[in-house]
Amino acid sequence: MQQIFTKAMARNIFLGSAAIFLVIYIALSVDTWRQIPVRDHADQLTDAVKRGKYLMDSNNCIGCHTVNGEGAYFAPELGNVYTRRGPEFIKAWIQTQPTGIAGRRQMPHFQFTDAQYEDLIAYFKWLSNIDTNHWPPNTQG
Repeated sequence: MQQIFTKAMARNIFLGSAAIFLVIYIALSVDTWRQIPVRDHADQLTDAVKRGKYLMDSNNCIGCHTVNGEGAYFAPELGNVYTRRGPEFIKAWIQTQPTGIAGRRQMPHFQFTDAQYEDLIAYFKWLSNIDTNHWPPNTQG
């Protein structure tokens, strides 16, 4: 008995598989769009948070750090820095940079005002409240 795999059979398998994966893709996309407002806390964006985000962007902090996994991996993750270190430590750390320790990468010194530090800390606090589905996988980032 001879079985022949015809072009029509191949086409039907391809079209059936493509339809199944299209339905799965649409279902996952709809589920993602439903979860975003619950998980990102966009309703808690304040002017201080926005100014803190602007400071991060304008000083290219993402050039060394990561935020929720995005950015460079030269320096620690900042998405959970607020819960990991706390506001006083964050401010003191930024103010004391560079530390001058030989052999270590150094963060530049920024001339931030007290209000700008508060904005940055507000942004870090807002970041720490985002439900990132357990990212980063460890507390050290």
